Order: sequence, then C-alpha cells, then structure tokens
Amino acid sequence: MNLLQKWLFCLLLLAPLFVPAQEGNNIPSVIDSLYREDQIYFGITYNIITGQPAGIESSQFSGGFHAGFIRDMPINEQRNISIGVGLGWSIDTYGHNVFIGKELDTDNSLFQIMDRGRIDFDTNRFTTQSIDLPIQFRWRTSTVESYKFWRIYAGLRPAYAYYFQTKFEQGGQTYKESDIPEFERFRLGATFTFGYNTFNFNFYYSLNSFLDGASVNNEDLDLRTFQVGLMFYLL
Repeated sequence: MNLLQKWLFCLLLLAPLFVPAQEGNNIPSVIDSLYREDQIYFGITYNIITGQPAGIESSQFSGGFHAGFIRDMPINEQRNISIGVGLGWSIDTYGHNVFIGKELDTDNSLFQIMDRGRIDFDTNRFTTQSIDLPIQFRWRTSTVESYKFWRIYAGLRPAYAYYFQTKFEQGGQTYKESDIPEFERFRLGATFTFGYNTFNFNFYYSLNSFLDGASVNNEDLDLRTFQVGLMFYLL
C-alpha cells in the first residue's frame, strides 16, 4: 500500500467524525396533530346528603369511587375545545339520618327522619352501584407537545343504579332492605371539574331525588347528594 492509498484509507475511517449527526439518533419524531385528551378517568369523592324536609343530614363517612372511559371529540382546529361522551361505573355509600325500610305488618315502604338526640343508632346508610354515561363540554390549555395543562370540564352524568341496598344497625341488630319501589334508579346529575395536570377537583350535584313519591309526615321526601372529590385522567 503506497502513501496515497494510506491517506485515502485514513480519510475513510475518519469521515464519520465530520458528518453532522441527526437529532434523535436518526429516529424522526412524530407529532400527532389529531391528538385527543383525557379518555380514561377514575376518582374518589366525599358524598354529602341534602334534601327536604328540614332535619335531613349526613352522618358518618360517605364516599364513592368512579371510573370509566370518555371519547374525546375536539370541535375546533386548536383541539383545546371538545365534547366528551363516555361509559363508566360508580359505587357510592351515603350515611344519613333517614330510615328507609318497610313496615312489618303491611310491607309498605317506611321513611322516617331520625333525631340523634332521641334515637340512637350505630349505622344508617344506603349503597348504590350504577352504570354512568358522562357527557362533558371540555376546555383546556393543552397543545400537541404538552401533556401538562389546565382544564375545565362541565356537563351531565346520566346513570342507571342497578344496585341499591339500605343498612341500619342498632344495638347489635342489623336490618337490610333492597326492595324499595320509591327508589329512583335513573339518576341525573350536573358535574364540574377543574385542575392542572394530575390533580383535578370534581363536583357533582344530583338533579333528581333518590326517592320518587316518598313522604315524611305528609311532606315530600326530596333526598339528593352533593359530591366533592379528586378526579384523575389518563390518555
């Protein structure tokens, strides 16, 4: 090998050092211009019972767990405004001072507001499980390249409560009832969520009563709930 051949051989070996490297190790980055946001959700809530007539109040701890999938459908070119329609599942427990059961002799439904100063009981609550159909109008500050953003979601949550059971405990005795004709299985509530990135505050207020046609002392029993909690969203 002569001197010229040696120089050409050395240049071939050193040539890669003088070629500019492409960013990303030659792997092109792909930006999804048709991205969607927040399609899987789960959350926890603290449930507060409200209603009429006067004297209804929450007691003990009441909570709920909610999870589901929402189809995010952007409606503007920037894709920061969208409509969300989904399917979910909820389990909720409500502690309160309204006895919900049946009369022993007639099997008719019985409703009574219990004054803790006069009636001492250990537990009085009811539990529901429901299939939810959340509908949301969504605004956020997201971009194609950022997954951390502010969000405000408002909407409705229609639901069907396929499971309902009351539980009353007093003096070591337990009474349960699941056959209450007045219980309204079709639920409807207004929802509002706002937050940044992972942590989002969630609010829910039921627009219809849990009981249809129920009364206490000849007054309509309008039993509703207000829920406040945290909601978490995933892509």
